[in-house]
Amino acid sequence: MGPRPVVLSGPSGAGKSTLMKRLMKEHEGVFGFCVSHTTRNPRPGEEDGKDYHYTTKEAMQEGIDRGDFIENAEFSGNMYGTSKSAIEDVIAKNIICILDVDIQGVKKIRTLVSKDTDLDPIYISIQPPSMDVLEKRLRDRQTETEESLQKRLEAARLDMELSKEPGLFDMVIINDDLEKAYEELTALLSDEINKVLEAK
Repeated sequence: MGPRPVVLSGPSGAGKSTLMKRLMKEHEGVFGFCVSHTTRNPRPGEEDGKDYHYTTKEAMQEGIDRGDFIENAEFSGNMYGTSKSAIEDVIAKNIICILDVDIQGVKKIRTLVSKDTDLDPIYISIQPPSMDVLEKRLRDRQTETEESLQKRLEAARLDMELSKEPGLFDMVIINDDLEKAYEELTALLSDEINKVLEAK
């Protein structure tokens, strides 16, 4: 049995991407990022197949109808989703597959995995210490309009509430100190990291 995939979730601005990038940099060749599909347009510097698989609403809806996706969601009028083949591509390399999904996606994967697949992921939520801290982080990025910022904050409020649901996550990491959050994350994944290293 290969290493278990990791389902990483948490609101925008909680530091999930920062932790994920560091994990992949410090454990090169151990983790593989599962590239999601989206119908939104690429942002400057983003690459198709690396940041996302960019697609059309029609093509994505067809895939969803066929059952090609283990989770999908709509946010701000754009569709996002994780395809089974994207996960299989990473797992086939015998490395740890990281999925970055929202809280609704986590629920969908939990439901599907328990009856359809033998993936057995580790579910981790990265949360900000408070809504105030999160709002400051998002404002400091200066990438949002006020309207989209409010939408993200609303989504974050919901995310923080739902992440408290018993049994949804194996671990909830409160990221008020990046070093500490990173240590908690690597400690939790050390068994899986060792599996990959021993198999090399």
